[in-house]
Amino acid sequence: MVTPKGDIGLIGLAVMGQNLILNAADKGFTVVAYNRTVSKVDHFMDNEAKGKSIIGARSIEDLIANLKRPRRIVLLVKAGKPVDDFINQLLPHLDQGDIVIDGGNSHFPDSNRRYEELKQKGILFVGSGVSGGEEGARHGPSLMPGGHPDAWPHIKEIFQSIAAKSNGEPCCDWVGEAGAGHYVKMVHNGIEYGDMQLICEAYDLMKRVGKFSNKEIGDILSQWNKGVLDSFLIEITRDILYFNDPTDGKPLLEKILDSAGQKGTGKWTAINALDLGMPVTLIGEAVFSRCLSALKSERVRASSLLAGPATDGNESPIKDKKAFIDNLEQALYASKIISYAQGFMLIREAAKEFGWKLNNPAIALMWRGGCIIRSVFLAEITSAYRENPDLENLLFHPFFNQAIKKAQKGWRETVALAFTSGVPVPAFSTALSFYDGYRSARLPANLLQAQRDYFGAHTFKVLPGEENDYLKGDWIHVNWTGRGGNVSASSYDA
Repeated sequence: MVTPKGDIGLIGLAVMGQNLILNAADKGFTVVAYNRTVSKVDHFMDNEAKGKSIIGARSIEDLIANLKRPRRIVLLVKAGKPVDDFINQLLPHLDQGDIVIDGGNSHFPDSNRRYEELKQKGILFVGSGVSGGEEGARHGPSLMPGGHPDAWPHIKEIFQSIAAKSNGEPCCDWVGEAGAGHYVKMVHNGIEYGDMQLICEAYDLMKRVGKFSNKEIGDILSQWNKGVLDSFLIEITRDILYFNDPTDGKPLLEKILDSAGQKGTGKWTAINALDLGMPVTLIGEAVFSRCLSALKSERVRASSLLAGPATDGNESPIKDKKAFIDNLEQALYASKIISYAQGFMLIREAAKEFGWKLNNPAIALMWRGGCIIRSVFLAEITSAYRENPDLENLLFHPFFNQAIKKAQKGWRETVALAFTSGVPVPAFSTALSFYDGYRSARLPANLLQAQRDYFGAHTFKVLPGEENDYLKGDWIHVNWTGRGGNVSASSYDA
């Protein structure tokens, strides 16, 4: 009979799985490794895992037999049916109180379902977002666990030991119930879409309007990375701009097809924002920008058919390039603030919708290190939510309120310049439009409601104090033409 020595088991020996196992072994934990293709286990044990506190399992039964109780098993397999298949294989061998952790990129409704199904069987389900790629997995990822709260005391030490650290604090804490961990990872990825699009728009403006070379743009990003924009994505973008094709010495970036791919998590965020009625406009525009980029052949035809301002000359129309770059930096910073404010608005609404008690300070902390959107900027978000965990909106916190105020002039001038130059800046401009809409005590939605009532009898409400004998009732329908009836359509909130 096998004496269980494994602290945690992991199923799935692709790049992320192998590196997380090695990370945990380095931190003093004994890991049991299993893969459906057993030859991968043998190869891993004979090479990367050799001499480390790692046990190779050749079957599910072998995996279970080598784990201490409560058994803690991480699944790092393709999202969807493979997760359910492995859970079903594990279930006959598990006991009440054992813990199944889905560390893949699962959609949060699937995690909600699995949480409920396994709770009925006495198994503690955890859905954990994992971010940071190969290097993060090996040396410290951002981990976003959520699910059955009884599981957290049993996995906390392992998770916080292997996670990235920010000023000594682990970039991992308990997020909330059910599928909350994967929900937060989804929003993280949506914000990542937005950050990348904003940086691309800044690059495009510097290239097409400023007429800067790739090397010059890289130098500018190097400077930005020493200030408020210090982040992983600025850092890698700088490296990309400096990189030349070794065969001819020309910038490799200029040889890459301008048609972007996506795996769907940004789209999930945008769809969920629509479902919850939250104006997460920047992430939505980032997704649509990728869709537009994919229409390469149409865009090539349109470029010769559709007129616009000339931006293709060799001389830049910019007279004061320093002011241009300073404005652009402020536009990027302000737009990032809007993106994160929108992301946390969505998280707040999801907590209401699903009855989750989410840990906002911990979420901001988890994103400070190890993940793709990690940046100095997130320290201020962590601080803001620690001061007030129920902060209604990041824009209401003095730090971000003042930052937006300071950036506003450069932000507006950048967007105006882009429009007059014919360079698309959907993320910059939607961020500014959201800001102006959010700070408007009155919007033209009164006209929109009148239009809806005119053509569809959808009813409207009146402003406080404007009620009278004609405008009375909670929801009012007006016979605008004198020809319509008094029957109204049912109303609802979206």
